[in-house]
Amino acid sequence: MQKVECEILGLSANPSAGGVHALLLKEVFGQRRIPILIGAFEAQAIAMELEGMKPPRPLTHDLIKNLIENLGATILHVEITDLIDNTYHAKIVLDISTLTNEVDSRPSDAIAVALRAQVPIYVAESILDQAGFTPINEQEPIDDTLENEPQKNPEPLKTREAKLAVLQNQLREAIEAEEYERAAKLRDELNRLQGHN
Repeated sequence: MQKVECEILGLSANPSAGGVHALLLKEVFGQRRIPILIGAFEAQAIAMELEGMKPPRPLTHDLIKNLIENLGATILHVEITDLIDNTYHAKIVLDISTLTNEVDSRPSDAIAVALRAQVPIYVAESILDQAGFTPINEQEPIDDTLENEPQKNPEPLKTREAKLAVLQNQLREAIEAEEYERAAKLRDELNRLQGHN
């Protein structure tokens, strides 16, 4: 499997989806982005780590990292490996006494653990080809808080690119569910946001 290293570009709430957040990943050495819809708990865990906030007692993802390390394993990296029926699948890759072991995970949990262990996040090339997108207008400035100072903004990050990512994901789901009227409305909204006529 070919994989591409990615980083977190943004995290935003989707008010119309009731507690669903969009996590936007960007390839480190490229322009492609990939949106992943995650739950509120996982979004909070990721945001807390991005902000450098340390709870007084370990939360779930801190506990997972501590258990792995206390059992003598090392977290090497996490991988988002598959996109099956609109669901992303991930693995946490561990080194245990020079043996590599992969643990199945939801992408949101894997990313929350990766942030705590300060290890790379990889996405399969096939997923970037299938669900990724490249912004039409790369000259448009991206919100500085996303790329340069995510730890200084305690509010969920809300950007044009995060909105585009959510709409792209909803459009793909509508097409796959053969909801063409909804897909047409989503396409029109995407074109409006991208500045197309």
